[in-house]
Amino acid sequence: MTVQEHFARYGPFARNLLAYAASEAAAKASRLLVVVAVARTMDAAAIGVAAAALAASDILKALTENGAVQRIIAAPKAELEATCRTARRIFTVWCLGLFLLQASVAGLLLASGGSVTVSVLILVLAGEYLFMPAGLVQVALAMREGKLRQTAAISAGQVVGANFMCVVLAILWPGPLALVLPRLMSAPIWLIAVRRLRPWRPDRSQPAAPLAPFLRFGWAVLGVEVVKALRLQADKLLVGLLLGAESLGLYFMAFNAGLGLANSFSVAFATVLYPHLCGSDDRANALQRALFLAVGIIAPVVILQSLAAPYYVPLLFGEQWADLSHVVSILCLAAIPGVIWSAAAQWLRAENRPEIEFLATAAMTVALIANTALMAPHGLEALAWGYLAVATITQLGAALRPLATALKPKLVEA
Repeated sequence: MTVQEHFARYGPFARNLLAYAASEAAAKASRLLVVVAVARTMDAAAIGVAAAALAASDILKALTENGAVQRIIAAPKAELEATCRTARRIFTVWCLGLFLLQASVAGLLLASGGSVTVSVLILVLAGEYLFMPAGLVQVALAMREGKLRQTAAISAGQVVGANFMCVVLAILWPGPLALVLPRLMSAPIWLIAVRRLRPWRPDRSQPAAPLAPFLRFGWAVLGVEVVKALRLQADKLLVGLLLGAESLGLYFMAFNAGLGLANSFSVAFATVLYPHLCGSDDRANALQRALFLAVGIIAPVVILQSLAAPYYVPLLFGEQWADLSHVVSILCLAAIPGVIWSAAAQWLRAENRPEIEFLATAAMTVALIANTALMAPHGLEALAWGYLAVATITQLGAALRPLATALKPKLVEA
């Protein structure tokens, strides 16, 4: 079967996946340019300071994923406007609260004698929350209506724009702020674009939806996103605490050049799969086809990237970073079980069972934090092998039961 026949068979899902994969690939490729620029203009300690601020900010940013977007995507047509009105109120209160929380974290860090630079960086990153409430309902409506290729393009435009700003600042004004300030500068780009893509204003003649269903669904989604952020960022904070800023800078570089690039497909897959499952009359069939397509694409690409790491790492970053190539090769491979778990997690959300995803993600996070604490003293390569082993065992183990339940009727028919 040709590539064209495959995409014709899988229809809109394949086209949307391709759009988001291209968006994530563009974002990660431009991020790679940032890594190249900072590798040649900044030392590992300065990179480590910025990495600490970004990791702390990304953990707090996970609190924006409170399930309200998913409620809009899945809402019955008759309840859509009421759902949007309640969601907008939630977004406004929530994002303002997160801005104040992150500003407080920066203030507390400074008051307790922490790094002034890290405190300023965390405060700068908090400014993103002020732009988000005015565009999140529009994004959810666009995704509900199948405008995933357009939302993918907007997301890519924002990230690529921010990354090119990073490159310019890293060359002209090397320092940790060069990695952080563009995140804030690119937020208005996203806001203007999503409001033009899918205009929406609240219809005040319609009553707002009850808050209780948002809370019942949202607490588990929020918990999942927080522990997911901890899973992705806590290892960096631990490496910084245990091994210092220079080792954190090296690990940050390896993670972005390895799993950060390969994991972009998994992010794209999860983004596209949830609305696809919600809009499907046969979720088991939709899940099966989507999973086979995703694994068929990601597995060979990740393996090729892993094999190529010893060649592209010194070529792109410079010979002084050549020793990181083995760590990059190992971390790449963790993207494969990540895609399989993403399929199971999105099916659980579509089935209104996010609490199971939350428990599984929490267990994975604890296991990966324990791996970092145990393996970090033995060096970055040992840490990478431990990360790969733990990620593979926990993610495939957690995915087994949901996928078996979802696909059992199809397997029996086959």
